[in-house]
Amino acid sequence: MSKDGLILPKDFPQLLNDTFLRAARGEETEHVPVWCMRQAGRYLPEFRETRAGKDFFETCRSPETCCELTLQPLRRFAFDAAIIFSDILVVPQAMGMDVQMVPGKGPTFPEPLKEPEDLQRLQTKVDVGKELGYVFKAITLTRHKIEGKVPLIGFTGAPWTLMSYMIEGGGSNTHSKAKRWLYRHPESSHMLLRMLTDVIVEYLLGQVAAGAQALQVFESHAGILGPVEFKEFSLPYLRDIAHRVKDKLKEAGQDVPMIVFAKDAHYGVEDLSQSNYEVVGLDWTIDPRSARERTGGKVSLQGNMDPCALYAPKEQISDIVKRMLEGFGTRGYIANLGHGLYPDMDPENVGAFVEAVHQHSKQMIKQM
Repeated sequence: MSKDGLILPKDFPQLLNDTFLRAARGEETEHVPVWCMRQAGRYLPEFRETRAGKDFFETCRSPETCCELTLQPLRRFAFDAAIIFSDILVVPQAMGMDVQMVPGKGPTFPEPLKEPEDLQRLQTKVDVGKELGYVFKAITLTRHKIEGKVPLIGFTGAPWTLMSYMIEGGGSNTHSKAKRWLYRHPESSHMLLRMLTDVIVEYLLGQVAAGAQALQVFESHAGILGPVEFKEFSLPYLRDIAHRVKDKLKEAGQDVPMIVFAKDAHYGVEDLSQSNYEVVGLDWTIDPRSARERTGGKVSLQGNMDPCALYAPKEQISDIVKRMLEGFGTRGYIANLGHGLYPDMDPENVGAFVEAVHQHSKQMIKQM
């Protein structure tokens, strides 16, 4: 802490459990590390209590609240990593778009992008320190408060996923408005994707400077694209982000593992494994053994239990986890769900999932 009470991104407590970072790099571990997407979420009563009556994005802009929400699941479960509490839509906000979280409806853009001329409304040169400094402060504060217990992951939405929200004006089943742009306005689509990529690169670098020890890029809407569109409108930007972030970090003598999670892009697993990310995240529709074969040991893998398996009795969760571990193997593997936790899940079953990963993987590694 500096003299004027500011918490600075330095002199962080020493990391006590680096299992997640070692697995990300394909190194040996004593057990398979585990964390969950949306582990800081509404399934926890303490999360609901902290968030009660507060606007969602107001919460995102409070470093103290984000820190508290990030730490809550670690008090309950033996997760091997934490992910900063924030939202992917802070990037469109930083570019000048209004985004609101409407109860019962989800994220809503009152004025979405309708035609290419609407791109003029966006800020092209974004000062990420000014616009997204609250995320950096939350990361720095959390790195101090986590006391080295586990590594802290920073994240962003990927360009295509953010573009689809900005055009759809919220969630969508078909994403037909955003996909219409790809077919009708390909040049403008690429222009928007490039604008988003530039902001995302700076944003991720800012997160590392603030203390993030790993980074995840969420391409949540990958599966709405076919293989051809994915190769044109998603993959090049995912690769560009990884290359640019890594090059900049290398200049500073830093090395932070990066994870790419392109949901439902089962056709893109090979391409993603050759995109400069250490880890490829998988959803539950992909068979673990086939993912290993298709990625040829080039990357670590993360995932991919069906989140709905957490509705099963605890003994069954343990069996499902064991099968998953046998499929992936214990080296170069981070256990997770194939998507985020749902609000109605029982925290006890989340605990059973974490425990099963640790218990079964320790036994498997011992027997090797």
